[in-house]
Amino acid sequence: MAALRVLALLLLACCGPRAAGQKRKEMVLSEKVSQLMEWAGKRSVIRMNGDKFRRFVKAPPRNYSVIVMFTALQPHRQCVVCKQADEEYQILANSWRYSSAFTNRIFFAMVDFDEGSDVFQMLNMNSAPTFINFPAKGKPKRGDTYELQVRGFAAEQLARWVADRTDVNIRVIRPPNYAGPLMLGLLLAVIGGLVYLRGSNLDFLYNKTGWAFAALCFVLAMTSGQMWNHIRGPPYAHKNPHTGQVSYIHGSSQAQFVAETHIVLLFNGGVTLGMVLLHEAATSDMDVGKRKIMCIAGIGLVVFFFSWLLSVFRSKYHGYPYRYCFS
Repeated sequence: MAALRVLALLLLACCGPRAAGQKRKEMVLSEKVSQLMEWAGKRSVIRMNGDKFRRFVKAPPRNYSVIVMFTALQPHRQCVVCKQADEEYQILANSWRYSSAFTNRIFFAMVDFDEGSDVFQMLNMNSAPTFINFPAKGKPKRGDTYELQVRGFAAEQLARWVADRTDVNIRVIRPPNYAGPLMLGLLLAVIGGLVYLRGSNLDFLYNKTGWAFAALCFVLAMTSGQMWNHIRGPPYAHKNPHTGQVSYIHGSSQAQFVAETHIVLLFNGGVTLGMVLLHEAATSDMDVGKRKIMCIAGIGLVVFFFSWLLSVFRSKYHGYPYRYCFS
């Protein structure tokens, strides 16, 4: 019996500190989750400074994932992309916070450079916006950093990435947008007004030039990448946080900026206009002098804008061997 008592005392001595440590760990975790749930109840995206980030994101224990957007939203930073990304991030966080599936498995947070510059330094981060998933167990891996330049920052794209990294599926619910129905209603009203005012003369509906111009605008918009922008939601441009230089052309063939599509649209339009002038110079009944001027102008437009198109193509497809006028 004495031996059994000694053995029991030894077990208590060995397991006591471990049990106390485990209990203390559970209490700390419970306090952290309760605090995060309280903050999430007030605001879907929890704003964090350096102290909060180290306590709730970096320091163990943690049984929840945290999606953190590192950004620079202050006006003097002049980060237009940060504001656009923040709007989509808020939509994603609100969709999760107010869904029936909301749990404490995942939280959405934000660290602004002016409120947590020490966090940026700690993570060796030199660009914004950046999205990182801090998993419930272990450190972030390569896939836990969102590829903003490739995927864009649309809430739907972010939701797919979150589902891939955390197995939490979020159904994105956007606020009602009445711009589309209003524009459609305005268009129908204009068409109805024209039909009413010119009911006795509907020849304008058979105007080939008008229909050709409308079709050309549609084709130029589609070939410049507007549909890609609508699906992917890329940033308008990119500003280097170190040099302040703004890039309007993406350096990869796998992505693009919104400004890039506008530039390509302009260049395609210039080439098209040049071709139209050349066609008119060859087929119109104007005097020879005017036709020569149209021909020279058309050739100049085609050469100039096609050269710029080739230069854009070379900047995205590195190693492309051909150029024309501009390198």
